[in-house]
Amino acid sequence: MTVRIPGGERWGGRAVRRWSDGRWSGRSGRERSDRGAIAIFVAICAAFLVLIIALVVDAGGRLRVAERTDGYAQEAARVGGQQLDEAAVLRGEGYKIKQDYVKDAANSYLALYHLSVHDVAFSDDGSSVTVTVQAEYKPALLGELGKQKVTGKGSATLVHGVEKAETD
Repeated sequence: MTVRIPGGERWGGRAVRRWSDGRWSGRSGRERSDRGAIAIFVAICAAFLVLIIALVVDAGGRLRVAERTDGYAQEAARVGGQQLDEAAVLRGEGYKIKQDYVKDAANSYLALYHLSVHDVAFSDDGSSVTVTVQAEYKPALLGELGKQKVTGKGSATLVHGVEKAETD
């Protein structure tokens, strides 16, 4: 039943008005409501924002672990580089690192931090050592999804004596 009202009509119990181009304003039973559409949009944006924050926090944590691992590797190389081959010095062969003891010395240092040596490399002349350490990074927010290995590398060179004076 259609009831005439000033400036419009009633249709299905709702007041509707006809626009100048002949279309009806108002909702009929066949039109969809937009009610609640903004809530879905906000929920999707909030979930996306939480994911971005989690990625930023966990990426920062990984960078901190990588920096620490590099520092531990550098110190392990320094400790390993102090293992002097005294027999070579006494034989007149010069200063060299005793390669048999380097890994044990570096591992004993790294044990303080619950790490171990991944790889040890020496220079051809035996005066430099490079230590590689791997640590496992466990993200705070992403859990097992972002778990990965972080590698740190450090090197030390055996230096002895002063050959000439330093000038500024």
